[in-house]
Amino acid sequence: MDKRHIEETLHMVHDENLDIRITTIGLSLMDCIDTDIDRVVEKVYQKVVRVAGDLVDTANRIGRRYGVPIINKRVAVTPIALIGEVTGADDYTLIALALDKATKKIGIDFIGGFSVIRQGGMSQADETLSKSLSHVFQVTDRVCASVNVGNSRQGLNMDAVKLMGETIKDIAKATKDQDSFGCVKLVVFANAVEDNPFMAGAFHGVSQPEQVLHVGVSVPGTVKSALEKYRGADFQTMIEVIQQTAFKITRMGELIGQEVAETIFGSIDLSLAPTPAVGDSVARILEEIGIGEAGGHGTTAALALLNDAVKKGGLMASTHPASAQWGSI
Repeated sequence: MDKRHIEETLHMVHDENLDIRITTIGLSLMDCIDTDIDRVVEKVYQKVVRVAGDLVDTANRIGRRYGVPIINKRVAVTPIALIGEVTGADDYTLIALALDKATKKIGIDFIGGFSVIRQGGMSQADETLSKSLSHVFQVTDRVCASVNVGNSRQGLNMDAVKLMGETIKDIAKATKDQDSFGCVKLVVFANAVEDNPFMAGAFHGVSQPEQVLHVGVSVPGTVKSALEKYRGADFQTMIEVIQQTAFKITRMGELIGQEVAETIFGSIDLSLAPTPAVGDSVARILEEIGIGEAGGHGTTAALALLNDAVKKGGLMASTHPASAQWGSI
């Protein structure tokens, strides 16, 4: 690392809103399965606290060491419908309360995985969890949920779609005193992927390791600043600038992720999601590429160019290319 690269990274952090947006621990709860729901509740609480208990302190310490802010600390667990199924319980609110209690104990922002991820349809356990959501969001603060209602191969489960439509209305009503914030913590999927580290639809896939760390890096402000120096350049030059910027950000994200991870480092998310910070906007990037105003002619093409360049730059930089990811806008 030479002086120029260090100064460039510091400039990104202080002037271009570069930060580690998220560190998320993916955690398997398969060993918490039990026929007694009270034992499940205790096992879930103890495991989350034991495995993720040092995440906040570790992330803050590493962030101070490298001078890079690490904003959010989160956990994603195995879909709870799978964990609660063998209990035969008609309500999984106790498990949600255990997850919420664990998040407050260890100081993380959110925990995802109060979820139903079934590609082919919903079991009785899936319906049990889905019907409990409005009450769960009323009595918890940091639990996030997701429900998959179909896929391209088998189609949509219209009974599940109807149930979720009713559930979303119930959640909005149950959390109306918090501006219906419960709805923000629910994602309804079709074609849910095997593993998803992104809140609010985060869950730890059953094919994943026992525990794994995912890192999300904020990209928009840094990419916009880089493009400002090449305003009016041709598309090929802009693509190269975006790729080079994504390369640098990915290397920084991997370094931080490997430092924080005590087990397996999973993925880097080069997140194009905007923040409230001035200039930290995808629309501004598109305008730097040459769109007169976001939404105008060429917006879709510029957006495709941006996504492709960020993806390729991240893949080139990653020491584990299969783990590089790019977030939604």
